[in-house]
Amino acid sequence: MKNFRELIDNYEVAVYPKRDLVIVKGKDASVWDEKGNEYIDCTAGIGVATIGHSNPEVVKAITKQAETLITNACVFYNDTRALFLEKLNEITPPNLKRSFLTNSGTEAIEAAIKFARVSTGKTDFIATMKGFHGRTLGALSGTYKEEYREPFSPLVPGFTFVPFNNLEKMENAITQKTAGIILEVIQGEGGINIASQEYIEGVRKLCDKNNIILIIDEIQSGFCRTGKMFAINHFGIEADILTVAKGIAGGFPMGAAICSDKIKIGFGQHGTTFGGNPLASAAGLASIKFMIDNNLAEQAREKGNYLISKLNIEELSKVREIRYKGLMIGIELKEKVQPILQQLMEENILAMPAGKIVLRMLPPAVITYEQLDKVAEVLNRILK
Repeated sequence: MKNFRELIDNYEVAVYPKRDLVIVKGKDASVWDEKGNEYIDCTAGIGVATIGHSNPEVVKAITKQAETLITNACVFYNDTRALFLEKLNEITPPNLKRSFLTNSGTEAIEAAIKFARVSTGKTDFIATMKGFHGRTLGALSGTYKEEYREPFSPLVPGFTFVPFNNLEKMENAITQKTAGIILEVIQGEGGINIASQEYIEGVRKLCDKNNIILIIDEIQSGFCRTGKMFAINHFGIEADILTVAKGIAGGFPMGAAICSDKIKIGFGQHGTTFGGNPLASAAGLASIKFMIDNNLAEQAREKGNYLISKLNIEELSKVREIRYKGLMIGIELKEKVQPILQQLMEENILAMPAGKIVLRMLPPAVITYEQLDKVAEVLNRILK
């Protein structure tokens, strides 16, 4: 058997710190390594596999579409893309009318930045501290973490950062040049920080008052992750652009910038070669249908509550705070998270960090209660 670790170490651009695990198979909330060892996957590809790994409905849809038509440029109409756009329109807030389909979340953010600029005639943006929006130059310009940004400076000019959940600081940062405000209602990479109702309502009012496009980044929190189809549904306010990806297509690369009528952009001002291709559209259709048919939003809500209820929180001396919505879970520790992640992996549970001290868990919504019991048992033991 070939040494897969060695092949990747030799031939992949080394931008990812690796854990010593070769994953070769996945099913529902489990993955297997090359030796046949099973792990409970609470990473789900960083929140991607909400409907589970190798979901049979998505596999069937991709297979059928691959036998029919794989690629089709957006300058032509396509049946599968049309049906997917219709379905996306059905499940998103009613003010969001049209979608620009992409291959990833960072591309959706790039589109949103351009759309906000051209629609308002203004240039600047306000983003939040601890926010994460992607790695391409535009998306990175709205990402707070200095270690991500500094090596690639100068970035796109005109971005200002303010504290999350601080409405006064947000208002004070607005100028006549402000085209858009970009924020997550639940910060993922930043540590599962949840916005207050007052804050989100206040930001919406500031945008209305100052002709600012409100870009809500639901790349991680969307598609049933938080116990609603979208996290914004918890707050009852409208975005002008909703950016989505990750869970949209059952693990197939896809994203979207979903826009209200405030967005005005003309022919030729933006584009994509692969975005909205028939294969991705088929995967997205099957994925969303599975979410609805199996009430995955409610499952995520119930299972998130169940897991937290199983934790002996008073006895977890290594834990400072637990923050969660549905199956978007952040456990803030009193120590560094990396040793805990290693301990979990030794117990056949995979999780991830959100910064240096937050243990982040984003398991598939199809995770079983038996698996959640196992996760809780191990967490209670190693965090005690």
